[in-house]
Amino acid sequence: MNTIIRKLGLALSISAACVIAPATGAFAQDTGMTLDQLLERVKQGRVQENTINKQREAEFRSNRNNQAALLAKAEQDVRNEEAESARLEGIVARNKEEIATLTQLLQEALGEFNELVGVVKQVSGDTRGVLTNSLISSEHSGRAAVVAAIAEKDTIPTSQDLNDLWATLHGEMTYQGQVSRYTATVATGDGSPEDVDVVRVGPFNAMRSNGDFVKFEEGKLANLGRQPTNSKFNGAAKALFNADAGEIVRGTVDPSQGSILGTFVFTPTLMERVKQGGTVGYVIIALGAIALLLGVARIAALWSTGGAVRRQARNNKASKSNPLGRIMLAYEENRGADVETLELKLDEAVMREVPKLERGLNLLRVIAAVAPMMGLLGTVTGMILTFQAIQLYGAGDPQLMAGGISQALMTTVLGLVVAIPVLLIHSFASGMSTSVTQILEEQSVGIVARHAEGS
Repeated sequence: MNTIIRKLGLALSISAACVIAPATGAFAQDTGMTLDQLLERVKQGRVQENTINKQREAEFRSNRNNQAALLAKAEQDVRNEEAESARLEGIVARNKEEIATLTQLLQEALGEFNELVGVVKQVSGDTRGVLTNSLISSEHSGRAAVVAAIAEKDTIPTSQDLNDLWATLHGEMTYQGQVSRYTATVATGDGSPEDVDVVRVGPFNAMRSNGDFVKFEEGKLANLGRQPTNSKFNGAAKALFNADAGEIVRGTVDPSQGSILGTFVFTPTLMERVKQGGTVGYVIIALGAIALLLGVARIAALWSTGGAVRRQARNNKASKSNPLGRIMLAYEENRGADVETLELKLDEAVMREVPKLERGLNLLRVIAAVAPMMGLLGTVTGMILTFQAIQLYGAGDPQLMAGGISQALMTTVLGLVVAIPVLLIHSFASGMSTSVTQILEEQSVGIVARHAEGS
């Protein structure tokens, strides 16, 4: 058997050498290596490969054993943690039972003090909210923290806690009846802090030396984003700020702590109301300005002309500078004519003066009639805008309709504001023109009568 195996191994070696020979022939020739040497090298390579494989197999077995050990350790850790969890759950359950028992014992021990604790907590909580938003806290800070500590206590309030709560409530009531002046940090319009003198009127409102009102929000004072447009509020604030101790002055008090003052703050100014009228409003104002200038000019001219005519009526010397003087000159030019001709000439002279006296009055009458019509046009335009806003966005938000409604109302107001005074100016100027015309006609008839008597 051994002989057969050796012969078989030799045949395999020869076959392997024959296979490798073509690929390594050049190498054997270059290095001068024989086939025996090559066979020996192949054997050495197989021995080394077997050694490496055995090392790898040993490492694999070692790693497998280590993994098994780690898995066993992890399973043991899990069992330990589960045991610890069960132990802790038992502790938690026992603690809950103990807490419930102690809570019941506490409630029984408190007895009638339960109601006291509840009342103190409720009053302290309500007082904290009042003090946090109170204007008085801008002068006396830190009071809310005292009552907050009492409200958050889980134990029975001590006598000191009750005294502190009573003192805080009493102080708030006392401060509400005082007008106090103090220095405080006020945030200006750009947000920068500024230390200024402030006068506080109870818990209602506070003001600066320049008459500006300040508000108390988020624990600090700040200028109003916009001051009231009515100057009487600022004047009263200045008077109150500059008043001496004990002096009685008229001031501004907002019992709603800012709500009423806010309505005056956001009341539109005159220019803002004019802008609400839009283009139609500007046209109405332009017409009113033209009518006002024209009316004043015509009244001044008629006043001057009327005075000149009355002075001329007392003077027999004719002057070309006034209507009556020009009529008298017309009589002088036609003194030799008969009565009928003279009457026609004087009537012609009077008729030449009447258009000068009535100049511009028709335009005033037209503007007085057009202004309310323009206001009606603006009203219709504003209502169209309002209906468009309702159609697009619905009627849920009144602010979306405010623009159209403002234009509708303001143009009507502007039209009436222009039409009424223009109509009065026209009536006054027309009366003055009629008065001068009557004087001219009376003087003309008198001249004709005297001429007829003399002839």
